[in-house]
Amino acid sequence: MTLRAVVKGVGHYLPDRVVPNAELSALVETSDEWIRSRSGIERRHFAAEGQTTSDLATHAAEAALRDAGLVAADIDVIVLATSTADLTFPSAATMVQAKLGMTGGFAFDLQAVCAGYVYALTVANSLILGGSARRVLVIGAETFSKLMDWTDRSTCVLFGDGAGALVLEGVEQAGTSDDRGILSTDLHSDGQFKDLLYVDGGVSTGSTGKLRMEGREVFRHAVEKLAETAHAALDKAGLTADDVDWIVPHQANIRIIEATAKRMQVAMDRVVVTVQDHGNTSAASIPLALSVGKQRGQIKQGDLLVTEAIGGGLAWGSVVLRW
Repeated sequence: MTLRAVVKGVGHYLPDRVVPNAELSALVETSDEWIRSRSGIERRHFAAEGQTTSDLATHAAEAALRDAGLVAADIDVIVLATSTADLTFPSAATMVQAKLGMTGGFAFDLQAVCAGYVYALTVANSLILGGSARRVLVIGAETFSKLMDWTDRSTCVLFGDGAGALVLEGVEQAGTSDDRGILSTDLHSDGQFKDLLYVDGGVSTGSTGKLRMEGREVFRHAVEKLAETAHAALDKAGLTADDVDWIVPHQANIRIIEATAKRMQVAMDRVVVTVQDHGNTSAASIPLALSVGKQRGQIKQGDLLVTEAIGGGLAWGSVVLRW
């Protein structure tokens, strides 16, 4: 028998405020057609004034716990993937822990920008397989609207706010590729590409800063690296792209999603796409897409999924799991 980290529940949360492309055309020189043609994005959600990343994360966590039929006291660890924590410290994860009324276990943040959720799933999987936890609440949550330069039309139109969460539980399985749960992971980073995607603030500058991105270069690296990491994770699991029911990619840009699927030789009708409604929600985008995919009736128990993402660092990776 083999211990696997199996998905027991999933949930998400989106702020009430919906911002269509047309609204952004009043801020910068852009249009609905310009944004759609370059990114596939039609609308996104923005957090309300005073609404924090930990607030969004808590709502998503509560939804995932309800879906799993569990309460906060049943959770051993919270891993929160985010680049937009409420404060420099303490971690937003400990704030979620308090808001859920969870007084046991432990909680921490993980920062790998848009790749944060595949990193968080990998860490959660290791905690379960290593015996440090039985159940892990893995959250991705962001308020990227607070990092936007509203004079830069190439970036400010791309991002949105939201949160998604999974409950993972260690379950003994047969030890084959037919098992439910996380079957393999594959992570990478290369710090020499820092200047392609970063925020120009932090403790060294004394300000929060704004997001900066070299879009064309990020696109080039994304398509190449995402397909490679997905194939590597499938190889580790003894599977191929033909075995995949759904690719659930980081929802950054429809052109990246389409190009990666083409390179993997997977038809777009086997790709969960939510970018049109959410924009790029960084570490929240994969759990959001997983939750919406299940809600739509796309993702069903027993389906084989590949999630892949790339973000600032550059950091990238993928996870193969059976739902």
